[in-house]
Amino acid sequence: MKTIRLSNGVEVPALGFGTFQITDPQEAETAVANAIDAGYRHIDTAQSYMNEEAVGRGIADAPVRRDELFVTTKIWVENVSYEGVKTSFERSLSRLKMDYVDLLLIHQPYNDVFGAWRAMEELQTQGKVRAIGVSNFDAAQVVDLAEFNKTAPQVDQIEINPFQQQVKTLQALRDANVAPEAWAPFAEGKHGLFTNPTLAKIAEKHHKSIAQVILRWLIEQDIIVLAKSVKPERMAQNLDIFDFELTADDQAAIKTLDQEESQFFSHTDPEMVHWMASRKLNV
Repeated sequence: MKTIRLSNGVEVPALGFGTFQITDPQEAETAVANAIDAGYRHIDTAQSYMNEEAVGRGIADAPVRRDELFVTTKIWVENVSYEGVKTSFERSLSRLKMDYVDLLLIHQPYNDVFGAWRAMEELQTQGKVRAIGVSNFDAAQVVDLAEFNKTAPQVDQIEINPFQQQVKTLQALRDANVAPEAWAPFAEGKHGLFTNPTLAKIAEKHHKSIAQVILRWLIEQDIIVLAKSVKPERMAQNLDIFDFELTADDQAAIKTLDQEESQFFSHTDPEMVHWMASRKLNV
C-alpha cells in the first residue's frame, strides 16, 4: 500500500475505507471487518456518521493489531469549540474503544474553529491524536488556521472527483504543506459517472473498472482517497489499483470532465450554514 507522509512525519495509507452512510450498526461492523480483511489499513468515520461504536467493534473483530491501522474521526459542528472538542472527543474514544486516533478532523468550517483547534493541538501534544486537520475548509481557511496557531493543519479532507477536481485548491494546499484527502471520489454516481464514455474508454484500455481508474487518478496525484462499499468483492477491486499507471493522454482526458463545482452543495451558502448549525446530534 502506498503511503502519504504528513508534515509532522506521520504516514497515512493512501487508500482508505470510508464509512459515511453506513448507519446500520451490524452492517457497519461487518463492513469494517471485511474491509480490513480485504487489506485496508485506513478506516475513516465521524461523530456525525453515528457509527463510531460499530466501527470500533469492526476493528476489534479484525485479526490486526491497532498499531497497524490508521483510524480517523471528525468533530461535528455542535462540538466545534474548545470544551466541545475536549468532551466530545472523549466520547468518540469511548465509542471506538480506543486510547487514541491517528487523525482528528474538524468536520465543517463552522462554529468556534479556533477554540476547537487549540483543543486539538493539546490532544496531539498529549498523544491522544497523532495528526490533526480539517474537512471541507477552503484553502484560505486552512492558511488562516496555520498562520494564527502553533500547528498548521496536516490534512484537509475535501470533495474531489472527476467533476470537481479542485485544481487551484490542491495547489494551494500543497503550497501550504497540507495533505489533501478526497471524499466522494465517485461523486456518488452523479452524471452517469459509472457509464461515462471518457472514463469507460480509459478503463477498457487498462482492463480495469471506472472506479479503479478514478482511484488510480487520485493516488497518482498523491491525494489520500476514501472509497466506500459494503460488498467484499468491490472492496477488493478498489484495492487492486497498484498494478497500472495512467498515461498523460488518460490524465488529459479526465481533466476535460471537470465542472469546477461541487456535486453536492456549496459550503459558502448561508442556508447550508443555518442547516449545519441546527443539526444537533448529541454526539
